[in-house]
Amino acid sequence: MSTQAAVSPRHRPSQFLARLPYWLLTAILLGLILLWNILTDADYNVIFNAVVKGVRITITVSLVAYAGALVLGLILGLARLSTKRVILEAASFYVEIVRGVPMLVILYYIAFVGAPGLVDLINWLGHWINSLGLELLGAPLVDFSVRNMDFTARAVLALVIGYSAFISEIFRAGIESIDPGQMEAARSQGMTHWQAMRYVILPQAIRRVLPPLGNDFIAMLKDSALVSVLGVQDITQMGKVYAASTFRFFETYNVVAFLYLVMTIALSLLVRAMERRMPSGYQR
Repeated sequence: MSTQAAVSPRHRPSQFLARLPYWLLTAILLGLILLWNILTDADYNVIFNAVVKGVRITITVSLVAYAGALVLGLILGLARLSTKRVILEAASFYVEIVRGVPMLVILYYIAFVGAPGLVDLINWLGHWINSLGLELLGAPLVDFSVRNMDFTARAVLALVIGYSAFISEIFRAGIESIDPGQMEAARSQGMTHWQAMRYVILPQAIRRVLPPLGNDFIAMLKDSALVSVLGVQDITQMGKVYAASTFRFFETYNVVAFLYLVMTIALSLLVRAMERRMPSGYQR
């Protein structure tokens, strides 16, 4: 039996507050003040109702783009570990070029250069299918135009391309952190290289890279504000439109910042909790 005195339940809330970092307490206080203004001030309430309509687009763009970036990033990460020179060099070229270009430039490039190029490729494919006598399949591809790709889809594609390069490096580092002896042990049991990668290496690597992947999702949530330059109706765009029409820039961008901070701080705390609970190594 422990001789240490039990902590009284009355003291637990005060101890919890004492352990909270000052920056978080300050952020919570400012958030509560702004929330009080939103609830009690008519102007702030109108602004909030106008800007909050963009939350759905912001979250949707972030989730869809991040899911695509995860898949493409994993493929690129595995390609960067390939023993085949052509695959390695092609993946390295993609990763280094994309990582060296600002996200805003990638967004403009995909929206106004990549999208029309993709449509031309689709049209060419449609003509080729028609030449085979399959007009029923080829006609929709021939009629496909740039107008069929809205700016939300282009923005998602740009974020996928941009973030997949960074995520690939996270996966590559996670895989390389696994003891090479585990691959040798799996191969000695009769597994092929890809079976060992799938059943032995990747499960361990993914557990190790979950926290940095969570941090990348937070970064993507913030970078999703860039899609407003294409007119996508996210939080930033809704705030920009409202502020331009009413000239209430201070109040409007207070609300915009508040919405982003609520989402990013909540996700940051979740990632930190996950890091504390994540084992340092793989346990069966």
